[in-house]
Amino acid sequence: MATVLVPTPLRRLTNGQSKVDAPGDNIAAVFRSVNDQYPGFDEKLMDDEGNVKRFINVFLNNDEIRSLQGMDTPVSDDDKVSIVPAMAGGQELQHG
Repeated sequence: MATVLVPTPLRRLTNGQSKVDAPGDNIAAVFRSVNDQYPGFDEKLMDDEGNVKRFINVFLNNDEIRSLQGMDTPVSDDDKVSIVPAMAGGQELQHG
């Protein structure tokens, strides 16, 4: 399972967990798995079209997924998925 590193503003949705292990063969499947474990998680990350909100960066190991295959980026069991809210404009993540 991939390890999702959860930023502080989202930890209230994961019962305070800073890391969540989630199965999935791509980013979209991993996020669905996290949302299955912690309902409401995806609505903080995703826009209405199913893409990561523009003010949030998601990294697979050291690469931002927008520079890879976006939500279709393949994920392996030992990968780390980091969710990084932008410094400016991140208010929606905390309050939205």
